[in-house]
Amino acid sequence: MNSKTTKFYHQSQRERLSKVKNETSLSEEEANLYNDFGSLGQEIANLLIENSIGVMEIPLGIATNFIVNNKDIFIPMAIEESSVIAAASNGAKLTRPTGGFTVTTTGSRLFSQIQLTGIKDVFGAKMKIHEHEQEILEAAAIQDPTLVNLGGGPESIEVRVFEDMSMIVVHLLVNTLDAMGANAVNSMAEKIAPILEDTTGGKAYLRIISNLADKRLARARCTIKKEVLSDETIDGVISAYRFATVDPYRAATHNKGIMNGISAVVLATGNDTRAVEAGAHAYAARSGQYTSLTTWEKNQEGDLVGTLELPLVVGIIGGATSIHPKAKSNLNMMNIKTANDLVQIIASVGLAQNLTALKALATDGVQKGHMKLHAKNIAHMAGAKGTNIDKIAKQLIEEDNVRIDRAIELLNQGGRN
Repeated sequence: MNSKTTKFYHQSQRERLSKVKNETSLSEEEANLYNDFGSLGQEIANLLIENSIGVMEIPLGIATNFIVNNKDIFIPMAIEESSVIAAASNGAKLTRPTGGFTVTTTGSRLFSQIQLTGIKDVFGAKMKIHEHEQEILEAAAIQDPTLVNLGGGPESIEVRVFEDMSMIVVHLLVNTLDAMGANAVNSMAEKIAPILEDTTGGKAYLRIISNLADKRLARARCTIKKEVLSDETIDGVISAYRFATVDPYRAATHNKGIMNGISAVVLATGNDTRAVEAGAHAYAARSGQYTSLTTWEKNQEGDLVGTLELPLVVGIIGGATSIHPKAKSNLNMMNIKTANDLVQIIASVGLAQNLTALKALATDGVQKGHMKLHAKNIAHMAGAKGTNIDKIAKQLIEEDNVRIDRAIELLNQGGRN
């Protein structure tokens, strides 16, 4: 195989695909799979990424039972893992008697970091930056007059001193309104870097956003009545949560479950899953130890109360969100009017996901329910088709033996004992 090419990006999709096919072990049948661009279309695929040869389909499902800030809602989720949507829907159902989820946000501020090095009088330089703050903000605002005219734009500056490194890091805080905002904020950072160099005498190096967007938090809360869950289950949920607070090995899996739900909605709306995940995990480690993103406790009545707090940087304009036809439809399905509307829904899904996972851990364990939903995949992997998939999956579940070797045996027996 030789992956070296010349102007690969100038070639058509068919030319690129032909090159890959000729250099790899792709069969003709496999290569043809890449020619179907579905509702996305080849033109949009080419806009979104480089060297496009096709699309990678991810199943899209609907989470049900959600009430978010007093509004009933169907929530689209894009994910390839069985049991995730079922878990989110189940968790949401448990919260309905108490009104579902209440979510607040801290707004849509994002910030870039400008690294300034080689500064001897770092504290004096910090004061000089604040003395010129208005000039700096005005220079940044010029980069995006549309955002400013809509009521957003640069708002303030924070200066962090790293004395031992003769380094200052400037945070430029920008209200990006309904956009995710990375491109706008990065452009502003580039614009003000020379001003900061002149002001401090330092050298500007990195000029880039931070994905630890702790000025852009979502805070979700739900209550589950003690009549809905047994005292033993409530105590089990709290015990599982406390385990995650003290042990990063448990916390990693605990938070991964939360992100199962969050990332699925982020992806379904054309937003950046990697940015959201990076921000969430960094926020979970902000104390110096990686820990739980959620809390679970009892209130005075003995009901279970859960909360989730994390940064959520998403938008409803710009990028794939404005280009991808299904992303736009998914936003419309949820009647999203602002980025904060979307943030509130995403945070609710993450909390619902965690509730169901901890409830399962406190009772039957997560694997039983997961494998029940996974049985159809096993049957399909064994070669079952049509109605045989359901028949074999059902028998695998009844036998409590969801394994591919048993599925093959059942298939060879015609799906019967």
